[in-house]
Amino acid sequence: MDAAERSRERRDERVEQRSSFSVVTGGGLDARARAGVSPLFLQRVRTVVVCALVFIALGACRVALSTATVSALQANVTLRSQIKEAQTLNGDLQVEKSVLSSSSRISRIATQNYGMSLSTNREVLDLSSGSASADVTSTEATSAGDATATMANGDAAQSVTDADVASPEA
Repeated sequence: MDAAERSRERRDERVEQRSSFSVVTGGGLDARARAGVSPLFLQRVRTVVVCALVFIALGACRVALSTATVSALQANVTLRSQIKEAQTLNGDLQVEKSVLSSSSRISRIATQNYGMSLSTNREVLDLSSGSASADVTSTEATSAGDATATMANGDAAQSVTDADVASPEA
């Protein structure tokens, strides 16, 4: 009986050491359905989504830069055409100013339309004398050569002012 008692005690010890039930993780279809989506799959999906967003953002930046470049180029073309038109108008206005401010034209209009004529009296100021007061004398220009000289002087004065206008000062 000793042997039988010992075997019974051993059996009782084994039963006491074991729990009344044990949980065994199982496999199969039911276990996979309850597990849900794996974290590795979710990480890969997030990586793909982030890459797609970066790609879309870079594409949007490229389109924005291209649009800005095209707008700037169109503005440059418009500005160049406006500059050419302004230069052409400037040249035309300078020619018109030259024609309209011609002293011969002004003299012709004054004589034909208003009955004006060049003065034949001249006043001369003599500064070479040593006296403190200046002598002013009147002389009459009676010859046609003096009147022509006066017209020539007016034309010369006009050509000097036209040259000054044609070459603007810096």
